[in-house]
Order: sequence, then structure tokens, then C-alpha cells
Amino acid sequence: MNFKSAVITFPGSNCDRDALTYLKDLTQGEVLNIWHEESSLPNVDLVILPGGFSFGDYLRSGAMASKSKIIKDVISHANDGRYLLGICNGFQILTEIGLLKGALIQNKSIKFLGKDCYIKKKFNNKFNCNIQNNEVLQIPVAHNEGNFYCDQETLNYLHDEELIAFEYCSSEYSLDDANINGSLDNIAGITNKNKNVLGMMPHPERAYQDFHLSNHGKKIIESILS
Repeated sequence: MNFKSAVITFPGSNCDRDALTYLKDLTQGEVLNIWHEESSLPNVDLVILPGGFSFGDYLRSGAMASKSKIIKDVISHANDGRYLLGICNGFQILTEIGLLKGALIQNKSIKFLGKDCYIKKKFNNKFNCNIQNNEVLQIPVAHNEGNFYCDQETLNYLHDEELIAFEYCSSEYSLDDANINGSLDNIAGITNKNKNVLGMMPHPERAYQDFHLSNHGKKIIESILS
């Protein structure tokens, strides 16, 4: 299988190298690093918009990155049905460019949150098909604006169309008191209607190597490759 992928780097990205290593280690295929000012995106199977603070989070998280030259081709890549994964700041960018519903607002605690958390899949999709129902994943978060918000009509749509990919939980499979940032319905990640675009706040690229606290992040890539 000749799987080809790419990571987009913006000014202020700080997880792009982690994402590149993540893809190189787990896909065994060609991985490209694309600067945000490039006007065209090579033909690849998967694109990652990485975590960080693109453009210093000026205006609001992901807003300025959404105007980068490469974004037009990123949208075309998604509309062609190919895989697109936005992690943390990448999730914020995906909502800014309209590929995903809702918005990521300031954490309920009004503090930056950097810690391990627990998530489980809500509805099945191409990014979590190798994960069992009620299987708990331990994956870290690092964000200040990770609180998922949308209006009630959109929230109903996400449930009705089964677009909620991951939800925060505790290590005992419970949703009680597991909501780390105030997100509606404990939402940690969502997809688009075609389920080829995923945005998630936890960082799977920080949970797959032997020195990480868990290797659960590799299940995202394993699901895609399967």
C-alpha cells in the first residue's frame, strides 16, 4: 500500500514535527511538510492540520490560518473525499473554514489545559473503526480554546447524522465529571457529513511511542489504513 500524507505548517505551529514523525512511523509511506503559503497541495491520501498557535491565535484561534493560500486546496482535498485530520489548533481551523460545524471557545476554567484525558468513540467512522465500543483511550490535551460550542439545531444535527467521533469520559467509561473543558455533550471530536474530515482536541501524535503514557493515538492511523 503506497499511502501518502502531508502536514501543513503555519507560523506558530508547534506540533507539526510531532505530526510528521507520527505519520512517518505509522504509515510507512511518504510524508510531506507543506508551508502554508504554498498555493497547491500535492495529491495525498491524508492531510493533517497540526496543533499549535497559528499566527499567535490573533483575532481568534484559527482565524488567520483560515486565510492562508494553501486552504483552498485543503478544502478541495476534503471535498474530493480524501482524509483530513485537524488536531487541536487544526480542529479550530477546520471550523473557521466551514468544513466542520460549531466553534471552539475558551475553556470553562478560563485556563490553559495541559494534561492527559480519557476519550471514547461516540459514533463509528473511518477514523475510529478500529476502536471498540466503550474502549477508553488515554490521550493528552493542550489547549486554551477547546470548549466545543454550537447552537441547539447544530447539536441535534451532529447527533442525528452521527457525526460525533469522540467524547470525553473517565477511565471507568463514565461521562460523569469527565468534561475537562466545558464542551457541549462532552464532545472531543467531530466529523463532516461524509466522515472523511475529523477535528479533535486531544493529540494522538503524543500518544503512540514507547515513552508516551499510552500508545492509544496510533489507533486513529490504524483505522484509516484499514
